[in-house]
Amino acid sequence: MTGEDKTEAAAAFREKWRTMAILTFTALTGMSLWFLTAAVLPDIAAEQNLSDVAQRRLSSAVQAGFVIGALLIAISGIADRLDPRHVLAASAFFTAMATLALLVVPLGGNAALFLRALAGALMAGVYPVAMKIATGWGLRDRGLLVGIIVGALTFGKALPFGMSWLGGENWRGVLVAGVALSVIGAASAFFARLGPHHARAAQFRPDAIFMAWTNRKVRAAYLGYLGHMFELYIFWTWASVAAGAWFVLRLPEDEAISLAKLTALLAITSGAPACIIAGYYADRLGRARIAIWSMAASGTLAVLTGIAFGGPVWLGIMLFVLWGIAVVPDSAQFSALVADAAPPEYAGSLLTFQTALGFGLTIITVEVALPLAQAFGWPILLATLALGPAFGIWSLRREMR
Repeated sequence: MTGEDKTEAAAAFREKWRTMAILTFTALTGMSLWFLTAAVLPDIAAEQNLSDVAQRRLSSAVQAGFVIGALLIAISGIADRLDPRHVLAASAFFTAMATLALLVVPLGGNAALFLRALAGALMAGVYPVAMKIATGWGLRDRGLLVGIIVGALTFGKALPFGMSWLGGENWRGVLVAGVALSVIGAASAFFARLGPHHARAAQFRPDAIFMAWTNRKVRAAYLGYLGHMFELYIFWTWASVAAGAWFVLRLPEDEAISLAKLTALLAITSGAPACIIAGYYADRLGRARIAIWSMAASGTLAVLTGIAFGGPVWLGIMLFVLWGIAVVPDSAQFSALVADAAPPEYAGSLLTFQTALGFGLTIITVEVALPLAQAFGWPILLATLALGPAFGIWSLRREMR
């Protein structure tokens, strides 16, 4: 390699990781608005006397909106036909605006539900599109690249719980802070660059998403992703509530709720570095293998948490945090498997359609989780979540071989 070649390679290396830093920040701040209402829900409910039904709908409306937005992006091919940086920036900015508008509407009414659904629809242009840009920067290290984006998503979704814990009962201040960060992240997306493996679709092909069924490798990754999502979003959405139900058996209510918020923050945040570490090893040991190991660990911890529910507080904190570490790293590998198997020019549509199906499932699971926990108890519900990883492992068994 000549000196000129080395200089060009060094410049490309710097450009790649500068872009990954930008994508990480934009995905982190843009997706932080997902759980914003969930993080401050106890404070909103206390102030505005929200019913259990209203609380559940505020959480599930985001999933419903995301599915609609993801389907529109996947079928229209927007992420593959337009400059994905512009799609990413616009989506993050308008997500922030839809979230800010919550300050001027009653949070127990239909207007709030519409705004949360709109924010969810717009976020479909943040997470999958960031993955599309990231996969354009590598082939051999694709597991790591997508792992970084999923790690950013994970940390971003944990961020509101940390802000809520610091902000106390001032949920409006937490909301404004989250919106401000998202706007900065949206602006930064314009400074990202497209990688050498990025491909743009030359024409509108809605039939490209049928590869989800006709391509065996894509189909296996989709099915595994559904098993993963069955577990993940019940855990992420209701971790604070479930931990609170455990801790209140041992502590005064106020102390239990505060500690539950912190536990949810630690549990979700701990999954972020795990995504990056898992991505590094997935590029060396195999993406399907790492996904299966992750699901085996999270399913085991789901059962253990259900069995130990009501025990010492320190045990509850430990199990929730360990579960948070294990529950998310497989997500990046399912997306990397899809990107590997899909034609590059249609990777954006297939990645977005994958998330649409996964989040469509969570509309049901998040909505029914609380009533089921109230009917059968949190121990039963938490242990039952192991069914998701079990299905995911079954789906990937052929890819493992």
